[in-house]
Amino acid sequence: MDTFDKQLVDLLQEDCKKTTKQYAHALGLSTTAVYERIKRLERDGVITQYVALIDKKKVKRDFSVLCQVRLIQHTKENILRFERQVQQLEEVSECFHVSGDYDYILTIHVADINAYRAFMVNKLTAIDQIGSTQSSFVINPVKKSTAIFI
Repeated sequence: MDTFDKQLVDLLQEDCKKTTKQYAHALGLSTTAVYERIKRLERDGVITQYVALIDKKKVKRDFSVLCQVRLIQHTKENILRFERQVQQLEEVSECFHVSGDYDYILTIHVADINAYRAFMVNKLTAIDQIGSTQSSFVINPVKKSTAIFI
């Protein structure tokens, strides 16, 4: 990746809905050159997908929770089963297998504390492999970015 690729990636992460011509103008390149760079970045797997970012307040999912999960037992079967089940939970936007006292950290978005309680009681704790959980409620996001700077 050269300097133009890096600048192009930054521009795409800022707003991927602009036209190729707009990116070309910003970079001082031809439209064709920018188009070819974008296609190459996609083909090489640097750009993996394009998404719409949602305002959580507008869709009533602005109560955010970081939930640490400890499994009962660390067998391959338990790990795979837990991971399959947590992928089905629409309230969970991220799940990280981590080191430390807990095995996983989940990012969960729901409407409010009552919705979180219902989620915990009816969905998360219904997963057999979970031994314990610890929840932290987000008071205020200080920094949130989807961009990866290269």
